[in-house]
Amino acid sequence: MAEVKRKRLGEILAGKGLITKEQLSEAIERQKEKDEFLGQSLVRLGFIKEETLAEELSSQLRIPRVELSNYVIDSKIAHLVSENICRQHCLIPLFRIDNTLTVAMADPMNLEIIDRIQSETGFIVEAVISTETSIREAIERHYRVTDTIHDIVGNISIGREPSVISGPEIEVTEKAPVIRAVDMIISQAITDRASDIHIEPDENILKVRYRIDGVLHENLQLPLHLHPLIVSRIKILAGMNIAEKRIPQDGHIEFKAEGKEMDMRVATFPTIRGEKVVLRLLYKGSAKYSLAELGFLPDTLKKFESLISHAHGIILVTGPTGSGKTTTLYAALSKIRTTEINITTIEDPVEYQLSGLNQSQINPRAGWTFATGLRNILRQDPDVIMVGEIRDLETAKISIQSALTGHLVLSTLHTNDAPGAVTRLIDMGIEPFLVSSSIIGALAQRLVRLICPHCKELYKPKEELLKTLGLDAETKFYKGKGCQNCGDTGYKGRTGIFELMIPGQELQTLIVAKSTPLVIHQAAQRAGMMTLREAGLQFVRSGKTTVEEILRVTQD
Repeated sequence: MAEVKRKRLGEILAGKGLITKEQLSEAIERQKEKDEFLGQSLVRLGFIKEETLAEELSSQLRIPRVELSNYVIDSKIAHLVSENICRQHCLIPLFRIDNTLTVAMADPMNLEIIDRIQSETGFIVEAVISTETSIREAIERHYRVTDTIHDIVGNISIGREPSVISGPEIEVTEKAPVIRAVDMIISQAITDRASDIHIEPDENILKVRYRIDGVLHENLQLPLHLHPLIVSRIKILAGMNIAEKRIPQDGHIEFKAEGKEMDMRVATFPTIRGEKVVLRLLYKGSAKYSLAELGFLPDTLKKFESLISHAHGIILVTGPTGSGKTTTLYAALSKIRTTEINITTIEDPVEYQLSGLNQSQINPRAGWTFATGLRNILRQDPDVIMVGEIRDLETAKISIQSALTGHLVLSTLHTNDAPGAVTRLIDMGIEPFLVSSSIIGALAQRLVRLICPHCKELYKPKEELLKTLGLDAETKFYKGKGCQNCGDTGYKGRTGIFELMIPGQELQTLIVAKSTPLVIHQAAQRAGMMTLREAGLQFVRSGKTTVEEILRVTQD
């Protein structure tokens, strides 16, 4: 390690011409501000890629580089160093030979932490290099919340009936174990990219399930006697009445973990076995996607971008809960926002905060609803209005009227397909000629899971599936075998599939005539609308998802 002591990371990279002195100075300032090591600052500022950083460090310091994606690490070896140290300093032990412990590090020049590990373990530490991303993924694979929580809950005393313990008593008598258990359940959900946490009392156990990529997975089973303690802790955080167990309650929690800030909507529901709790995780901050990143096929994207550039009319995004409708609306607003137009939103809740927008959240208890919000928005001289959801006739009427009087209105509806948006508005009580005159586009969408790139392999689907979907058996089909990176599901991440209907003269005539949904759908297809299933099959043919996944999300 003597050579390591003579070199500094900045000197190495600047000497190779990979960064400028100005970039180095900026990264050093960020390093001090964020309390992170220099390599992290350089990568997060976009001055250098992770892989390039690791390669240069390996070459210059003559320290081996390892790829951890499929590395099998003995659990006993991993736990030689505490999880907290591994996360804080971005490292993980790999293996031990005799008295030497090999540790993968993103910053192998951190001699202080190397000395600390040697002192605490009694082993000589040999550092190898890996990227921060691969090390953090390895940490998640080998330091799972399950074992730690079981250790924690084993320390929760149950000397008396837990259901009668009040909030303040929990804070005093059970603070460390109960609070740590709840915090870790939430932290693991954030790490696993979960959208929802379900805490459910069963006959003999307390189940914790995470919804990941749209599918529920059972992640944890706890002793049933912990149920009242955990639910009470969540209620305290969410500002709920911990004594009320007979009726549903709603609340929210602000939470920070792994550098991410969360706003969680909490809902309790009384069941015959006790209260069930669901936490919906909403990531604070700016919208993370552009339209081009959502999964639009090129032709559909071009048409949709043309629609949102219109000066007036209403665009409806449809689909079930959790299909990404709000994300699509935010991406659309991000595309069109400029200093020359006034964009105002009324939402429930405000999930992302976008600069350049005037965003408002409804508050029904105070009388601030979508309808009342819309009336007031019209007095704010808007050019573009985004309504979180059209839920009732009054909101629908004001939205239609706004679109007809020179405003571009974007909103969502719960329908199965794009043509269904038309019939839904008519069913709500809007006159067909108003629907025909105001709607310039309806976009239906679903989220489909993507094949895990780490365990992707060729396979042959069942013939009946291929016949159902009209696929050629000669096409190459892929699936995920299941690995540590995807939690043995075979899928990792999601993308959108879209169905865009743009009413032309024939469709407008059919709408005014109150034609059936089937007739409207067939006319839309004749006019060039690609259905959700057809869009999904494009992803199957390109090897990004499976036949079974497309059938699952488009079976309507």
